[in-house]
Amino acid sequence: MASRKNDNTSETSLKVSHDIRVRFNETDALGIVWHGYYLHYFEDGREAFGRKHGISYLDTKAEGYVSPIIKSSCEHKLPLQYGDIATVETTYINTPAAKLIFRYKILNEDGKTVCTGETIQVFVNDNNDLSLTLPPFFEAWKAKNKLL
Repeated sequence: MASRKNDNTSETSLKVSHDIRVRFNETDALGIVWHGYYLHYFEDGREAFGRKHGISYLDTKAEGYVSPIIKSSCEHKLPLQYGDIATVETTYINTPAAKLIFRYKILNEDGKTVCTGETIQVFVNDNNDLSLTLPPFFEAWKAKNKLL
C-alpha cells in the first residue's frame, strides 16, 4: 500500500532491512564511526534492496544502463562504535520521473535511530546519455511491482 507524500512521490512498501557490523577501520580517533561511512552503509542497503527486488546494479548494467548518484543527504543523530551491529532500512520512494529515490534509516541494537538519509540516482545509457524517460526495463520493473 502506498501513502502519498507532499513532494509528489509516494513511499511504497518496497523496503529491505539489512544488518551491518561496524568494522574497526570505519571508526575515527574518537572511537565512533567516521561520518563518511554512513554513505557506505546506505550503499549496502541499496545493494540488499536491489538483490531482493531484482533491480541491482548488475541488473541495470545488463540492460545497458548505469545509475549514478546525483544527490545524497545524511543526518546523524547518534554514534555507532566498533563492533556495533546496526540495521539499515532502505525504502524505495516511487516517483513518475526516470530516477531512483531511496530513503534510509539506520537503527542501533536498541532500535534507536542513528542516522537518516536519502539518495537520488538517474539512468545513463552506454553512450553516456541521460535518460529523461523511464528505460523500458525500469518501466517493466515498476509495472511488475504495481508502481505505475
